[in-house]
Amino acid sequence: MSSVKQEVRKLERKNEEQPFWEEERLRLPLILLGAAIYSVGVNCFLRPLHLYSGGIMGFSQLITTLLKNAGILSMKLDLAGILNYLLNLPGLILALKVMRKRFAVKTILSLSLTTLLLTLIPIPQAPVLEETIANILVAGILAGTGAGLILRAGASGGGMDLIGMIVVQKMGHFSVGSVNVSANVILYSICLIIFDVPTAIYSLINSVIQSTACDRVHTQNINVEVTVITKLKDTEPLEIAIMGSTGRGLTRLAGSGRYSNEDESVFIMVISKYEISKLLGVIREHDPAAFILLDENIRVEGHFIRKLT
Repeated sequence: MSSVKQEVRKLERKNEEQPFWEEERLRLPLILLGAAIYSVGVNCFLRPLHLYSGGIMGFSQLITTLLKNAGILSMKLDLAGILNYLLNLPGLILALKVMRKRFAVKTILSLSLTTLLLTLIPIPQAPVLEETIANILVAGILAGTGAGLILRAGASGGGMDLIGMIVVQKMGHFSVGSVNVSANVILYSICLIIFDVPTAIYSLINSVIQSTACDRVHTQNINVEVTVITKLKDTEPLEIAIMGSTGRGLTRLAGSGRYSNEDESVFIMVISKYEISKLLGVIREHDPAAFILLDENIRVEGHFIRKLT
């Protein structure tokens, strides 16, 4: 094994050995904030319209409605949040097998917080806003933003977000939002059969808005091509620091300034948008004068690991 590989592995192991609370202390408040925003969006703006959220939460709402209509469940009792937790248990077990343990722990925390808040936050008897579409828009933006914040913290609020992350991790060419929308086609088809067209259509509109907002906030889902031009004579320490801190490979090219005629080194790599701040910090620490180009939303073919957690 080359000395560069040894140094990179050593730095990666050092990062992995950081205590859970030391590494995650700044992300846990983000999970709480995301769970609160999501719960407010669903309970305060969507459910007074008798519409259905996307994914597993939507199925939980649907089951609750059917139980109430059948007289099995009291009209005053709402079990959607608890049902959502129970239906997520198989996904949590799967996540423990294929995802990082830290992700599973944070997901259990976020799902528990979301369940608690969905149970405690009262559902208004009448819509908060006069216009139906306005309530749907606000509900979708809030719920999508909350889910996206949880994903950005390296966790999941459960539901199809969790399944989506597992699918993206294993298959690659998907986004969490697109997996969510695909699953919702089944849910809203059932709503169309059982209820009426407006319920299905409005619920679907909310789902699309929520998924779009989620993908915008979930920056791990956005690929970025990074080109770094440096005039450092010895670039090995910078290369080791970049690869060791991000867990990403890079390609080094030899270059020359056309105007200055000075020798330069050019690094090319692909990372997620979420990793940009860490990468920039490493580069600036070694070369404050480095020239850096960032190109978002690129398509990647070949071996590229989607690090969503």
